[in-house]
Amino acid sequence: MSATAEGYADPIQAPGTDEREWRAWDGWDRMPAYALPTAGRVVVVAAHPDDEVLGVGGTLARLAAAGVALTVVSVTDGEGSHPGSTRLTPDRLAELRAAELCDALAELGARQAEVVRLRLPDTGVARHEDRLAAELAALLPDAALCLAPWTGDVHGDHEAAGRAALAASRAVSVPCSLYPVWLWHWARPGDPRVPWHGAARIALPPEAQARKRAAVDRFVTQIRPLGDAPEDAAVLPPDELAHHLRGWEVVFG
Repeated sequence: MSATAEGYADPIQAPGTDEREWRAWDGWDRMPAYALPTAGRVVVVAAHPDDEVLGVGGTLARLAAAGVALTVVSVTDGEGSHPGSTRLTPDRLAELRAAELCDALAELGARQAEVVRLRLPDTGVARHEDRLAAELAALLPDAALCLAPWTGDVHGDHEAAGRAALAASRAVSVPCSLYPVWLWHWARPGDPRVPWHGAARIALPPEAQARKRAAVDRFVTQIRPLGDAPEDAAVLPPDELAHHLRGWEVVFG
């Protein structure tokens, strides 16, 4: 993607769309309701620990409450979220983020979820895409559904994880839907770069919303600064988190 009007080469680093614009959009009502499985097992693929909660945390709370088994696949450990930090080494950050994910799943009522850590390199998933597709194909054969990052999310790891999940799902004939994470930051309501025609909405009852909020709060390394230096700034400040705390979530079929 070309540089934004603000002169940023990376649209994720550029100023994002205000959540008030998204809330005021009339496009939500045109999205059909998404039919979630009521039994079986759902495999949820995340490029980094927290992606699955930001994108479909309320959905996971609904699935767990319905008794659906969950397998959460952390493709990377998210060790690269603060590359310039002198407060935490990548290895220590990886362990903290893995622990945060377990705490977040407990908040979602999914304490019994199976967590699979593949430990591919953060920011380097595309170099291992074929291996990832094979690893996911081995986890998917008895699944009712795969949920994975959207392949247009404008984050290399998210897009590679989504492509690998789609390939694996097709290989074993398991349905796969894709959830966005960064879309809400760089896109605008009705943005022509987004396949809205394939979007479906998952409503979150109050309990699922509350569980998701509590789960998001568990990702302390991402939502709070690690220290005072610029390289220790929060990855997900309040204006970014606001995109993920609505009463609904969106997936692309």
